[in-house]
Amino acid sequence: MKIRIKGNSIRFRLTRTEVKTLCTYGRFEERTEFDDTFFSYAVAVSSEVGQLTARFKDNTITFLLPKNELGDWETNNRVGFQNTLHLENGKELFLLLEKDFACLENTAEDQSDNYPNPKAC
Repeated sequence: MKIRIKGNSIRFRLTRTEVKTLCTYGRFEERTEFDDTFFSYAVAVSSEVGQLTARFKDNTITFLLPKNELGDWETNNRVGFQNTLHLENGKELFLLLEKDFACLENTAEDQSDNYPNPKAC
């Protein structure tokens, strides 16, 4: 899973295997280790939310996706889910959860588990 954070915008991109894990088990999580701590980011299916939402607790950003929206995401053409949260401090937090497509340009990154790019010829 890739994570991109810029200001009040968070984007998670999942490979085919990660989407399959999410659809099968209802959760996928990754962890980045530091000397004395860690940072985690996860996606979990929840029947308690009505739209894509996020929480930050115990060094973990978790996207919560409504169970009824996940459906057959593993096999359908839906690219992803998005939502803008209105925070108590008056600011907004934009969330984007999407399938990870192969880059159109050459890259050293392993893309063998990415979805085929729909813009590729």
